[in-house]
Amino acid sequence: MITADRDETVVDAARRLAEENVGDLVVVEDGARPIGIVTDRDLVASALACGTPEALALRVGEIMSELVTAYEDDPVETVLAVLRTRKIRRLPIIDRSGALQGILTLDDMVGWIREQLDDAAAVIERQTEAR
Repeated sequence: MITADRDETVVDAARRLAEENVGDLVVVEDGARPIGIVTDRDLVASALACGTPEALALRVGEIMSELVTAYEDDPVETVLAVLRTRKIRRLPIIDRSGALQGILTLDDMVGWIREQLDDAAAVIERQTEAR
């Protein structure tokens, strides 16, 4: 999980996304408290929307998206509902004190659901073979 400071330039943020091969940076204050998120898509959209060299001087805090989070102990159904209703693909996970614990992606959830379905299919197959 890679974080950014609100005063970091969008150029530096884009460079770090590329270096770390990730699609988002969680914007934090005081080193741990998440306050926003910037995605690769946000960076491209902000640069294109400005269409001027001034876009390179933008700060992460100027383009970050509203922070939507889930707690690390939230049920899977709750997390899926947040992803679906907010139409987001990345969800910062926090503990009850508000400290960032990680990022959950839609791809993570799809993979987890697939594993659950595979496990259920294996149980059904074993039960069928036992008959």
